[in-house]
Amino acid sequence: MLRHDLPASLVVFLVAVPLSLGIAVTCGAPLIAGLVAAVVGGLVAGPLGGSVVQVSGPAAGLALVVAELVRTYGWRATCMITLMAGVLQIVLGRFKVARTALAVSPAVVHGMLAGVGVVIALSQLHVVLGGQPQKSAVENLLELPNQIANNHSHAVAVGVLTIAVLVLWPRLPRLNVVPAPLAALAIAALTAGVLGWDIARADLSKGFADWATPVLPRGDWHGIAGAVLLVALLAGVESLLCSVAADRLHDGPRADLDRELTGQGLANLVSGALGGLPVAGVIVRTTTNVRAGARSRWSAILHGVWVLLFAVCFGWSVTLIPLEALAALLVFIGVRMVNLGTMRGLHGHGELPIYVLTMGAVVVIGLAEGVLLGLGLAGLFALRRLTRVSVQVRLEPDDRWHVVVTGSLTFVSVPSLTSNLRAIPAGAAVDLDLNVDFMDNAAFEALHGWRLEHERTGGTIAIDEIHDEWYTSAASGTRVSAAKTPPRAPERWWLPRAYRRGGPLSRIPVRHGNVWMPARTEAGGPATGSSAVPDLLAGTVDFQRRTAPLVRPFLTRMARTQETSNLFITCADSRVVPNLITSSGPGDLFTVRNIGNLVPRHGTSPPDDSVVAAIEYATAVLNVSTITICGHSRCGAMAALLSAGENASGLPGLGRWLRHGDHTLARYILSDHTGEDQGPLDRLCRVNVAQQLDNLRTYPSVARLEGAGRLQLVGLYFDIGAARVHVLDREGFNPVATCPL
Repeated sequence: MLRHDLPASLVVFLVAVPLSLGIAVTCGAPLIAGLVAAVVGGLVAGPLGGSVVQVSGPAAGLALVVAELVRTYGWRATCMITLMAGVLQIVLGRFKVARTALAVSPAVVHGMLAGVGVVIALSQLHVVLGGQPQKSAVENLLELPNQIANNHSHAVAVGVLTIAVLVLWPRLPRLNVVPAPLAALAIAALTAGVLGWDIARADLSKGFADWATPVLPRGDWHGIAGAVLLVALLAGVESLLCSVAADRLHDGPRADLDRELTGQGLANLVSGALGGLPVAGVIVRTTTNVRAGARSRWSAILHGVWVLLFAVCFGWSVTLIPLEALAALLVFIGVRMVNLGTMRGLHGHGELPIYVLTMGAVVVIGLAEGVLLGLGLAGLFALRRLTRVSVQVRLEPDDRWHVVVTGSLTFVSVPSLTSNLRAIPAGAAVDLDLNVDFMDNAAFEALHGWRLEHERTGGTIAIDEIHDEWYTSAASGTRVSAAKTPPRAPERWWLPRAYRRGGPLSRIPVRHGNVWMPARTEAGGPATGSSAVPDLLAGTVDFQRRTAPLVRPFLTRMARTQETSNLFITCADSRVVPNLITSSGPGDLFTVRNIGNLVPRHGTSPPDDSVVAAIEYATAVLNVSTITICGHSRCGAMAALLSAGENASGLPGLGRWLRHGDHTLARYILSDHTGEDQGPLDRLCRVNVAQQLDNLRTYPSVARLEGAGRLQLVGLYFDIGAARVHVLDREGFNPVATCPL
């Protein structure tokens, strides 16, 4: 295990040192406090936390809170607040409330971090420009034009040089062994020293002599208690969200969130006692750790050892670093905290306003006020979703009106409900489907009053309740539970067979040849005294009994010819069901499935006639207007490519087929992490979709039709675990937008 964790720990160490120093500068704390927090994060949170790959240390997201505490109570009192926050985290962890912390809207958390990033960037930008930060973010913004116009000192040159290196360094693949923050500080320090620039330098000359023991803060205990609670909650929530995110990046043991909260509490207790900054799980260092190959806790622990050795043996080297370079690093970090990928994801779920409001309020008003406003808006959004109702009214061919009410029927939805019901003419026959999971008294009174009035005018109403009988119970005077009840799950064809054991499908007798086979038992096994009946055969019987009568009319009409507009190329993976994820039926998709949804390039030797024949037939005979390549997460073919064929050893046919993925692998090596993927395999699966679209364009007929505007190529990516379809555009993959019912 150490052969993976040892090099990973060195990479994380090289990232942690400059970030820890920069965050200490932002907080107004001694530089040694940042290194102490990094050491404690490795040596205490590493072995005692609940995540095996998470790396803890000083977090930029807490910088504003700590800076305010230092200004209000002083540094030593801030250390005591950190210690007490750690004790509170330990208590919360022991009471196993970690999962409760995840109830906080991620939009609020990400908005808070983005707002903190903007405030840090605006503040430190003045240092980069050779000036002094103002008291607030708004003042920093207003003062910025004056700073830009009047300051052109060596400090500005150092700051601009540092930011330039941070931006350009990741674009130099051969140099990526050295982390960009370390390279930027080293180049800035070397350039300033060689050219003799007049700059301020970081001061760590006293080393551990700057250690400060905590003292009790003086002042209003209500404010002190609020500060302890704020530090404990912010650090705890950030650590827990980081643990959840880290689980998506590796295949090892899942995080124990209660243990993680307790471990973070112990780390903050120790860090506060030793004069360090508050400690939290940090996503930048955790992501770096996973990408560097970490497999266990030893990487985080060893990174703490390396930081300790650096502080003891090489602390003097920090004095070579220009303060303006550290400020530039913080500007870069602050800007990166406004994550466009996160914003796109929140926009897809309709939560972007929460993010924007929280971020803006943190910048303009303050951290606590911004978080409270964000939580308030998140609560309003949740209430709106909980009370959302859909009322559909349509006239059927037999002159009966069909009304479908879906959602939660509360007093909020009464105006919409009554407005739609008034559209039904008096005396009409009505079929009313109530697909509701809750109905309060106001909604019942409105619905019941309309029913009585409609029946008084000679109309008829047939009510069918899909969930529990809310209306029937209320009409009969039966007490109705105020809590929502789950719907009765009907038998559905799209459920995997393992989820249908014991259901109606498992109890259908099946004829095999001239013999009728008994049904399965309730447990899903074969009936006593009979051999097992194949699931597929049972499924065909179910199709003949239930589905065939429904689809026979239009299948009869399309039996002579197929008229489809889409060639759909996807993987043979059993978890990917094209008709399910595209809501398609018979005649909609001309489907090609193979291992890895690969399209051999035109002229490949030896050729693959199967895929080529499908492309030719679809474009020349069926005249399709779209060709879709659909990849998916956790693809076994891509895993085999990533393992350099090790996963395909002993499978010669598969090995030959995967040669068609060589261009995908080459494209993956040259690609950069965009923030939308969840690790190397996920990125390769996404890259593969884009590459197969390019492979399609090597076919002259496809290129000609696309150029003429008669054919469109579409890339889809199916995230199996999230049951979410993403579509490829010029900027990358984005979740398919959903519309309210």
